Amino acid sequence: MARLYLLLFLAQVVLAVVALISCLSAEEGDIRALPRIAWVLVILFFPLVGAIAWFVAGRESRVGQPGAGRPLGNGLAGRRRRPVAPDDDPEFLRSVEERSQNQADQELFRRWEEDLRRREDDLRRRDGEQKRPEA
Repeated sequence: MARLYLLLFLAQVVLAVVALISCLSAEEGDIRALPRIAWVLVILFFPLVGAIAWFVAGRESRVGQPGAGRPLGNGLAGRRRRPVAPDDDPEFLRSVEERSQNQADQELFRRWEEDLRRREDDLRRRDGEQKRPEA
């Protein structure tokens, strides 16, 4: 029985240490419900309940996000958002495509208007020639 208590005590300590490390290394935007210092105090004063509370309610869930559960590179890639190159940014590429589509549409519209004016002028000239009596 003493071994079981020792095993449970060690599991509690390990869980508290892991929760403390997780809390201290979490980004400011990933911490919910309480400030970081409050979470640290909760984990230290109530190791089992505090650690479980931290993992359940204290940090932002990363389930379903790309790269969840695995470190990226040296661990710094997940902490800092680096600027994305324009040719790698899908939003930028979409905006460029929309602008070029819009410019192409405007150019096509301009050509259609010019063609319509030319045809109208041709029709007016023909109507003018047909209405004149021949001498």
